[in-house]
This record gives sequence, structure tokens and C-alpha cells, in this order.
Amino acid sequence: MTAGDGGNGVTAFRREKFVERGGPSGGNGGRGGDVWLEASESYNTLLHLRYNPEHKAGRGRHGEGSNRFGKDGEDVIVQVPVGTEVFDGETGSLIVDLTESGQRCLVAEGGRGGFGNSHFKSSTNQAPRYHQDGGEGEYAELQLELKLIADVGLLGFPNAGKSTLISVISAAKPKIADYPFTTLEPNLGVVSVDDYKTFVVADIPGLIEGASEGAGLGDRFLRHVERTKLLLHLVDVSSISGRDPVEDYEAINRELANYDKELSERPQIVVATKIDALDDPERLERLKERASKDRRQFLEISSVSRLGTRELVYTVSKRLDEISAKTVEEDEN
Repeated sequence: MTAGDGGNGVTAFRREKFVERGGPSGGNGGRGGDVWLEASESYNTLLHLRYNPEHKAGRGRHGEGSNRFGKDGEDVIVQVPVGTEVFDGETGSLIVDLTESGQRCLVAEGGRGGFGNSHFKSSTNQAPRYHQDGGEGEYAELQLELKLIADVGLLGFPNAGKSTLISVISAAKPKIADYPFTTLEPNLGVVSVDDYKTFVVADIPGLIEGASEGAGLGDRFLRHVERTKLLLHLVDVSSISGRDPVEDYEAINRELANYDKELSERPQIVVATKIDALDDPERLERLKERASKDRRQFLEISSVSRLGTRELVYTVSKRLDEISAKTVEEDEN
């Protein structure tokens, strides 16, 4: 990102036919344009910046005689998705977190305009023969990182039923197939509770043991659940996966704790999935007991047959209301 340079001032004197004692009349240069980042709901990825990574604002025009000031350079506003974090490209330090639509951040300031010689006129220097050059615009090398903003994050091993669930309770159409890692990027879905109430769900790509250290799809996607208020932990209780549901549940929670202890303590609802294919009720009971031990709410669903999905939507909505009320109360105190 490069801001515009400021325009130079100019040295000039008035030489008009009917004006006595013409004096200095050099105008100031215009200031260079700024570069801004603006959060916009028009974008949901940073792909548009991948092929156009450089942005430069307009430079200020030079001053002219007869005290004419140079025109300011045009600002450049680069729009990014809501939820974009902006880091200094050299130090890696966080500059700003753009979490609201319309929020702006000045990332490169334009150079100042130089003064013309008329600016330097005084009682002791009535005919200055010098001016000031404009300043250089700032240059900024930035690193942008997008973290989705959603009310609810879906967690679980690959093929735990996350994509199927979000396709059932919202209008999102993620890829669904019978093999691991069908979800390669997060998906957002808006869930309607009634005519006036909705919440946003993020379908996070499946995690495996070691994800917090980069295994599988790694921690590239764990960051997307950092902003969620509530976690839905989906666990496949059927025997199709060949895994133990309690071990899966414990493994994912270990990865959350390794990545961010606060994230592991976030409100979480444990959801047993694929109960239509349940062939061993003991698997379901052991998971239910483990969730109860952790004092976590437990639900049973089948996204394919839509068994329990509507109850899940209302339960999540009620839980979000409780979390919001608690947050307001804490802020007031």
C-alpha cells in the first residue's frame, strides 16, 4: 500500500498590470492521497486482493502562481471482508481487527503538500524566493488474515456430519461426500429460527489429532472458531467411522485446549450425529455420560432423516440468548 506524495509549493510573484507592488504569489502544493482499509459485507474472501495486491493513492498537484493551491491527491479505499485482521508485514504485530461493516483503518498516510513562497512572506521578508517541496507518502506492507464471524461454530472429526447439518438447517450448499476432508474451506449458513430471528453458523473443516500443531488441515481453520459464541461439537455415534465416539470427543477438546485454553472453555453443546445408523446403543450412552460429566448439554440428531434438527435450532437460539444476556450483565457490572 503506497500513499500519494505531496505536491510541491511554487515560487511566483504577482505581475499584474493594475496591481501596485506585486508580491509573492506562489501557492501551496496539494497533500497526497491516503490509503484506507474498509470492512465491507460485499466480500466474504480476500481473493480479490490476491491478484491485485498493490494499491497506490493519487499524488498531490503542485502549487501555481496567483496563490493557486494544488489539488489534493485522491484517497484509495480498499474493501476487505468483515472479520479481517491487519498485521504489519515486517513485525507481524496486529494493527487493527475490522469486525464491523463500514469500519475503516488508515494504513498509509499521504505526504504533506509543500508551501509556496507566499507562505513565507513576513514583515522582514517581503519577497521570499524559495518554496517547500512536498513530503513523500507512506508505504505499508501488510498481511491480511480473515477470521469468519459467526454465532455458532461446528466442530468435529471429518465426516461427523457437519456439512450435512448446515445444509439442512440453512440455505448453505457445502460439498458433501463419503470421504474425509470434503470441506476444504469454512462455510457460513444463516439459520432462521422464526420470521424475525436468525443466527449464523460456521461449518469448520474437519479436525484430527494434532490439528493445533498443523496436522491434517491444521490450525488454519481453528482460528475461525475464535469469534464464535457457541460451539456445536458433532460426534458420529454410528459404527461406520470405525472410531470410538468418546475418544473422538476427548481428542477434539484436547486440540481446542492446545490451541487456545479459553476456546476450550467456551459454551459447547455436544451433538450425537447419525443416530439413524446407530447399531450399538452403548456408544450413544457412553458419549452422553461423558458430556454430562463435563456439564455440557447433549442432543441427538440425524441430519439425513432430520430427526432432532429443529429441536437443535431452538436449543441453540435459546442458548445464544442466554450468552448475550450474560455478556450484557457482565459489561454493566
